Amino acid sequence: MSIDRHVGQRIRDLRTMKGLSQQQLARLIGVTYQQAHKYERGLNRISAGRLFHIAQALFVQPSWFFEGLAEHDESHDMSPRQRLCLEMARNFSLIKDEKQQEALNQMARSLVTHLDSEQAS
Repeated sequence: MSIDRHVGQRIRDLRTMKGLSQQQLARLIGVTYQQAHKYERGLNRISAGRLFHIAQALFVQPSWFFEGLAEHDESHDMSPRQRLCLEMARNFSLIKDEKQQEALNQMARSLVTHLDSEQAS
């Protein structure tokens, strides 16, 4: 995987986790939606200054976008399960009511406990 694609994938994953659309990220960093899309796909190279601005907008250090690059290759792309977990985290973060968040968390805990007890039987 190229460095540009790796960085773009990291931007996309973090943007998704934070519950932002590509349009929202584009506005935050002062580019068009199309440009943000090309950054995320690794089609356009991101300058150091722009990457710093993206890092500030997403509240991470610029180095975060390069983590895992050394061991990353085509076979390590995100699995459907990892994508689902990322989407669940994003959706959970969009729930504003803390009681609803806690109810959902309790339900997940209950499912895990129920599955653990079934497997032990």
